[in-house]
Amino acid sequence: MAKLLEGKVALVTGAGHGIGRGHALELAAQGAKVVVNDLGGSVSGEGAGRDAEKVVAIIRERGGEAVADFGDVGDEAQAGAMVQRAVQEFGRIDVVVNNAGIVRDKAIWNMGAADFDLVLRVHLRGTWLTCRAAAQHWRERSKIEGDVKGRIINTTSGAGLSGHFGQTNYAAAKSGIVGLSLTLSLELARMGVTVNVIGPGAMTRISATMSGAAPPKEADEFDPALWDAMDPSNSSPLVAWLASDQSGHVTGQVFKALRDRIQWLQGWNEIRAIDNKGKRWDATQLGQVLATDIFGTRAPGLRLGA
Repeated sequence: MAKLLEGKVALVTGAGHGIGRGHALELAAQGAKVVVNDLGGSVSGEGAGRDAEKVVAIIRERGGEAVADFGDVGDEAQAGAMVQRAVQEFGRIDVVVNNAGIVRDKAIWNMGAADFDLVLRVHLRGTWLTCRAAAQHWRERSKIEGDVKGRIINTTSGAGLSGHFGQTNYAAAKSGIVGLSLTLSLELARMGVTVNVIGPGAMTRISATMSGAAPPKEADEFDPALWDAMDPSNSSPLVAWLASDQSGHVTGQVFKALRDRIQWLQGWNEIRAIDNKGKRWDATQLGQVLATDIFGTRAPGLRLGA
């Protein structure tokens, strides 16, 4: 029986550890040839290493095909080279999974501009650069092939969807990735490219820094007999399906994957509306109308649940 991703070539960024590592292993298990990208730095974006090689070794030991890439997603030339690496090594690229990320958490009054810029550089700029490089490749292919069946899966988080104290940089980047992805789903649709977003939840090196927990031990293979609700690979089956031809009808969507639960999300839809019968609102009267007709309460502190 053919595997779900037989013949596909995928690039997974930030795949040396955690969630990205789980994605790379799952895509390979489903038959994809994988470019495993990871700069190999710390969770705060410092240094470099060869972590991607360990993931490649696991894939090859299992009979799969993979190559390591140590490029910086935030660097324009290196992001483009990742896509070209897939083409040079395997003849094409079909799937891009953007997962690379760092954190530099501080309350805004303590956060330096450099901390803000670097987090956005890795998450948002890095996602945009790899998507652009892939889009340029697919656009040229589509002139010959028509429907190229390209797949982009980008990564958001709870912070990007609902905010998180001390993460103005991270939340802004993760929220921006959603807007980027929704727009890309429109721009790339005519080429046969889908663009979707996942918000995975797991215990990883990054989430451990937020909770103060010890970094998790990473198993080489998922064992269903040892179910771990916070295993970083729990969202990877969804990524594999979104990377497949079966998901061609799904684009511009946001999913949250936490434990064994997959949620389809839709945000910023109208909940209630008021109108003023064709007249300009009086600011002095708005408070009363908003309280009664929009919020249904006069109590303060709606955001905090008071």
